[in-house]
Amino acid sequence: MAEPKRYGAIITAVERYLPDKIVTNHDFEQILDTSDSWIRERTGIVERRLLEGKPTSFMAAQVARRLLARRQLDPAEVELIIVATITPDMFFPSTACLVQDQIGAGRAWAFDLSAACSGFVYALATGAQFIESGTHRRVMVIGADKMSAIMDMQDRSTCVLFGDGAGGVLLERSAESGMGMLDFEMHVDGSGCEYLHMKGGGSLVPASHESVDQRLHYIRQEGRAVFKFAVIRMAQVSLSLLARNGLKPGDLALFVPHQANLRIIEATAERMHLARDKVMVNIDRYANTTGGTIPIALSEACEQGRLKRGDLLLMTAVGGGLTWGSALFRWAV
Repeated sequence: MAEPKRYGAIITAVERYLPDKIVTNHDFEQILDTSDSWIRERTGIVERRLLEGKPTSFMAAQVARRLLARRQLDPAEVELIIVATITPDMFFPSTACLVQDQIGAGRAWAFDLSAACSGFVYALATGAQFIESGTHRRVMVIGADKMSAIMDMQDRSTCVLFGDGAGGVLLERSAESGMGMLDFEMHVDGSGCEYLHMKGGGSLVPASHESVDQRLHYIRQEGRAVFKFAVIRMAQVSLSLLARNGLKPGDLALFVPHQANLRIIEATAERMHLARDKVMVNIDRYANTTGGTIPIALSEACEQGRLKRGDLLLMTAVGGGLTWGSALFRWAV
């Protein structure tokens, strides 16, 4: 039996940052053998955002500043910053270190977490442990990715799927029982590496003239395999987590799934027998921002008034690794 939690880890603020530049499906029609209708029918995507001239840390820092402003906090009051990303500014130092410096959070320690599209959910579960144990009072968790930096604009099967963006939450300590993160469930299957990866640039295939010529520094995906895996695993882990806590999908006020493909979201909701009005969807406007999709969607849901105090919230994702996981919260604000 798990040890009882000392404190609750509640979400007290949610924010997002989307670049100004909008790239539509019609824009892709000008450079690729594709069409707006083809992209819409297969993915649900209409447009996405593109960050020009700035790195991932810029978006993450914008989110961090907005979180502080929303809570009227001084940067010195943040103790830990976790950035979930697969598009770091550089191998090292971590993007989280750069964010810590940019916002002047001199008392915080920081690190990056890499779990592709599951990154934010992984980071959320990680950050909550520092709150629940009593060692930290405030932890900032940010999902940010500049996917345009690793998209092959000659590969029509992948480049139309992604966008740039960031979102994040502030986790804070609460002594109120039954609020905040209730439970989480995380998984990984490393044998799925071949289905979704970027091979160039690491120690396996260091950057070289040859690796660049072979276009190994771009994301590659086996679409059908990933689609099938995502539909099964997203519903499976969601239902497992709910059942473990004596809950049913109908008990949820809001389900925020990773925004990778509208058909995956709809198939997951159908497998869960979940009403459409309880599912947050914004993939049409932002595409797949990887680590950013869930916090961006959560931020918009909060603005739309879709959560109130006491509501149950479930966030679920599947990503490269292959990784997948789900986090269950009782909304506390």
